[in-house]
Amino acid sequence: MTTLAAWPYPRWVAHRGAGKLAPENTMAAFRMGASYGYRMFECDAKLSKDGVLFLMHDTDLRRTTNGHGAGGEHTMGELAQLDAGAWHSRSFAGENLPTLEALARWCIANRLHLNVEIKPTPGQEEITGKATGELMARLWPQDAVPPLFTSFKPDSLRGSRESAPHIPRGLLVDKFSDGTGEADLRIAKELGCVAMVLNHALWDEALVRRVHGEGLRCSSYTVNDEWEAQRLLDIGTDCIITDRVDLFSPAS
Repeated sequence: MTTLAAWPYPRWVAHRGAGKLAPENTMAAFRMGASYGYRMFECDAKLSKDGVLFLMHDTDLRRTTNGHGAGGEHTMGELAQLDAGAWHSRSFAGENLPTLEALARWCIANRLHLNVEIKPTPGQEEITGKATGELMARLWPQDAVPPLFTSFKPDSLRGSRESAPHIPRGLLVDKFSDGTGEADLRIAKELGCVAMVLNHALWDEALVRRVHGEGLRCSSYTVNDEWEAQRLLDIGTDCIITDRVDLFSPAS
């Protein structure tokens, strides 16, 4: 059995900043998550038309901003003018789409941990991963716990490995490609990942043992029910990503 490397990250991770309590992937959300005591945050990063990494989950701007069309087809100057908060509630109207650099600098200044999900515009998988690695390698202090890169796209993780091989990676999986998870585990190992980050329903005790046995950690998204969180803790998973920053204490 492979010995598990030390896991430097908190067990609890705030999804997109503060889950649903604030507009996702905005600085208001990350500040709110921190106000609940969270020390690690998950965000989604993609490239603008002019090569700036910014925070947004969807390919299209419509759901979370007052813009339209693919975010990656706009320059950062254009994206910065959008309202990314009014869709959530009036109290957040006027929130901007942050750059990944702005979030990283805030995390560094406050000694917080960051999980960057590389969420490329279709067709930009490898270049987005490479740019993410380059940015974090330049910004993140060498004596601090590095960020964790995750992605559903193997090519994005390959890109990040090329530009920042020292920054840990995790493979995101929503559904097993072979029904068992063995093929996905092989991909994670080929990519040099330190973790598998699965849809929480996919984990069972045997799979946790299998993944741990290969030297990888086990993380889950997006866990919002107490009973499911307890199940995941009982079977030995290492990390839980949640929207419910108001329900789960990050100290537990």
